[in-house]
Amino acid sequence: MTDYDKLDAWIDAHFDEEVRFLQELIRVPTDTPPGNNAPHAERTAQLLQGFGFEAEQHPVPQAEVQAYGLQSITNLIVRRRYGEGRTIALNAHGDVVPPGEGWTRDPYAGEIVDGKIYGRAAAVSKCDFATFSFAVRALESLQAELKGGVELHFTYDEEFGGEMGPGWLLRNKLTRPDLMIAAGFSYEVVTAHNGCLQMEVTVHGKMAHAAVPDTGVDALQGAVQILNSLYAQNRLYKEITSKVPGINHPYLNVGRIEGGTNTNVVPGKVSFKLDRRMIPEENPVEVEAAIRRVIADAAALCPGITVEIKRLLLANSMKPLPGNKPLVDAIQKHGEQVFGEPIPAMGTPLYTDVRLYVEAGIPGVIYGAGPRTVLESHAKRADERLDLQDLRSATKVIARTLRDLLT
Repeated sequence: MTDYDKLDAWIDAHFDEEVRFLQELIRVPTDTPPGNNAPHAERTAQLLQGFGFEAEQHPVPQAEVQAYGLQSITNLIVRRRYGEGRTIALNAHGDVVPPGEGWTRDPYAGEIVDGKIYGRAAAVSKCDFATFSFAVRALESLQAELKGGVELHFTYDEEFGGEMGPGWLLRNKLTRPDLMIAAGFSYEVVTAHNGCLQMEVTVHGKMAHAAVPDTGVDALQGAVQILNSLYAQNRLYKEITSKVPGINHPYLNVGRIEGGTNTNVVPGKVSFKLDRRMIPEENPVEVEAAIRRVIADAAALCPGITVEIKRLLLANSMKPLPGNKPLVDAIQKHGEQVFGEPIPAMGTPLYTDVRLYVEAGIPGVIYGAGPRTVLESHAKRADERLDLQDLRSATKVIARTLRDLLT
């Protein structure tokens, strides 16, 4: 048997254990917001201890977490050193958006139906806590002479941008890997992704009784004027195309809106939150300035309206570093062997924590357990699920990749 055969055989023999590990992770909620995620880190550390993995627990100071808008964050690092050589980090995030409505399965049960595991974060990205942990266990089962080491980075604020997860670990010099792989899907290795600008826009008018609306200034009408201008921009964005395969054009989404006090009151304040995805070719500073101009120009058409704009997040796009070639080559080679089809290197319209490693000069890619598209995974929708065969196969690809890079 080759080392690859041995890795595959170990993963097959321990796959039921890997699935149970993932089920335990799904059963501890990590809805973000509100973002009380330290309990999940503690449970993960306990489970890893059962494998003989010592997980360093790095709590982010409470004041920083609260200022960030969350409740608790503890990031985990597991360091496995085998000898002199490069360190490869494997990063997955445990925080997720709340389940929302429409589920036909318990979002926190980890129920298995027809070969798929259901639950919030089953596909993004508690699954890769399992992928990466069991790939490292398989690698160590070879008892081969290895060079370098592996670090598992399990972090808890990707939904808020990653600054208190990988960003915090890197700023505090708690880690400095040479290469990294972040949680992703199985049928492509991602080398670039979109950036993201999120803003909160608050429109101020003047409350009044609905019987005498002329005594007030309708903030909702002002907000509608602004929203129409933003949506007009969204149509123009389709004319801008990216040269990165897998990424099409910029776009804007308004995901939340609230305001007013009652049906018989002219609303004096309305706020909404927008998400502007930026293709790698765009300049984030210019994008933000343009959005602010559109909002200001639209507000100027509404007498008595004033507007506050607050930036919530500015996540740069991920652009490939030349040093990522060993990662891409190994994943493509073993992905094709395990899945029986080519694994393209491409971009994704998502934004991820990987950009923070890349901005620090650490070459990285995105690869892990998951289907061909976000839509298939039901990520951020009801009935999120993962095909267990993708989990099994991705674990084999990561284990084989680590074997190549560390020998």
